[in-house]
Amino acid sequence: MTSKMQMTDQTSSASDPHTSDPHNSYPHDVGVWLGDPAAANFSPLDAVAVQATMRQPTCVVFDADTRRVGTAGQGEIQSGAPEAGTPHYSLLGILPPLYPEWLGDRGFQETHGARFAYVGGAMARGIGSTRLVIELAKMGAMGMFGSAGLSPQVVEAAIKEISVELDPKGLPWGSNLIHSPNEPELEDQIVDLYLRHGVKRVSTSAFMGLSPAIVRYACTGLSRAGDGSVQRKNHVFAKISREEVARHFLSPAPANILQQLVSEQKITQAEAEIAATVSLAEDIIVESDSGGHTDNRPLNSLFSAILSLRDSLSQEFGYDRPIRLGAAGSLGTPVGVAAAFSLGAAFVVIGTVHQAAIESGISDSSRKLLAQAELADVAMTASADMFELGVKVQVLQRGTMMAVRGNQLYDLYSRYDSIDEIPVEQRAAIEKNIFRASLEEIWQQTEAFFGKADPAQLDKAERNSKHKMALIFRWYIGNSSQWPIVGETSRQVDYQIWCGPAMGAFNRWVCGSFLEAPENRTIQQIAMNLLEGAAHVTRAQQLRTYGIPLAQDALNFMPTVLRT
Repeated sequence: MTSKMQMTDQTSSASDPHTSDPHNSYPHDVGVWLGDPAAANFSPLDAVAVQATMRQPTCVVFDADTRRVGTAGQGEIQSGAPEAGTPHYSLLGILPPLYPEWLGDRGFQETHGARFAYVGGAMARGIGSTRLVIELAKMGAMGMFGSAGLSPQVVEAAIKEISVELDPKGLPWGSNLIHSPNEPELEDQIVDLYLRHGVKRVSTSAFMGLSPAIVRYACTGLSRAGDGSVQRKNHVFAKISREEVARHFLSPAPANILQQLVSEQKITQAEAEIAATVSLAEDIIVESDSGGHTDNRPLNSLFSAILSLRDSLSQEFGYDRPIRLGAAGSLGTPVGVAAAFSLGAAFVVIGTVHQAAIESGISDSSRKLLAQAELADVAMTASADMFELGVKVQVLQRGTMMAVRGNQLYDLYSRYDSIDEIPVEQRAAIEKNIFRASLEEIWQQTEAFFGKADPAQLDKAERNSKHKMALIFRWYIGNSSQWPIVGETSRQVDYQIWCGPAMGAFNRWVCGSFLEAPENRTIQQIAMNLLEGAAHVTRAQQLRTYGIPLAQDALNFMPTVLRT
């Protein structure tokens, strides 16, 4: 398509889209499309037709005779009126090709060296596995290793494995840092590992405020280039679901923590001075209704609030560096991913759906349960790590009794001050149906565990019978999250599988496609189809904004085997 295009007179009535100019063209055309009329399509575009426009320039044309808007392919473009008798349509615009790589904020890919603005969430206890992280990086995305709940020794082995595979190729990856207010030494140990092994990206979780450990990680390596611009060595991906928590990460590091770290010689004075001028994190993960810990908030309302907060704090602190907002939670279909990008997300973070990938660190029996989930097959239940605070997590409900049983145990904890106060009938029932052992036996196992892991808990239990009851109940809730990982099928009815509504939406979308079978769900095919589908939906929306009619199925991208 050639020729110089010029805008026509824009003084025509904007209130009447059918006002004709002397050439009977559309009032806001930019030229004329010349070609075979058969190459133009004025019928409603179905999904196949939308897909056909994606990887080539597509002309948007207007038929003055029928007053319809459509698309056209091969042809010639010129400005001014065509010769008499020449088949033509008014040209309203040209849509360039659209690729999944173009979704999101290009600055994200440039900063982190990724092909796609797509991140695999750091699912705890290694469910966000080394294999999953490596395979995502190889296709051009980024994965976060799920280190929460693992020992420092296991975490170190995992980051070594990932580093050896990906660092020589310059491929991006990261790992999780979960806030551990009751175990600050553990948090420090994990940060020590990350700094020692050069882990450049960390995804935070469960932070309500800032700890010295996360500030230390973020500020280590801050420097200025010759032109005075700030250079970051370490990048924090701060997962938040509340404005008050987001504010901590969108603000500069607190002066008192910076001073403490300088006095302890954990960061330099120069690093502290730079840290006072930049936000602690420049990649914020806005997490809506998700699996595991969640506030169950809708993405559209939450994202808009955090975006407004980001902009106001950037102005308040005079930042000259962009802060990117990513979207997470309830993203299990191309429509959902495209909607997140339309909200303004610089990148998307996928969690629940990735559990179903064959590379995830969860058992085949768990993946089969996930493949059966429908949209409403989730429930909130008591969490192990914050049991006594009444904090709940969202889990898979279909095929398991864990949600009901976890809530039953918390109800007993709320009503009684010790194990001995529980009525005999209820105690016998939970011993038989939930623990499958006497509570005395469970306490012996609990004592053995905390005797090595955290003896202070046993001292507290000795003084506080209610705390002892909490530790016993946490035995079940903690183990119930481990059984689906190791595939303890004798305990399948007690599987605690962290799961959000995205899983049911994903299963509905892939029904009838090759991704319906659990054994076909590779992480690369899941990710590529979500991205390709999101680009398809975005293209359909572009076409619709030009007035091109769409068929009912236009947004329905069906999964297909894609090259990575």
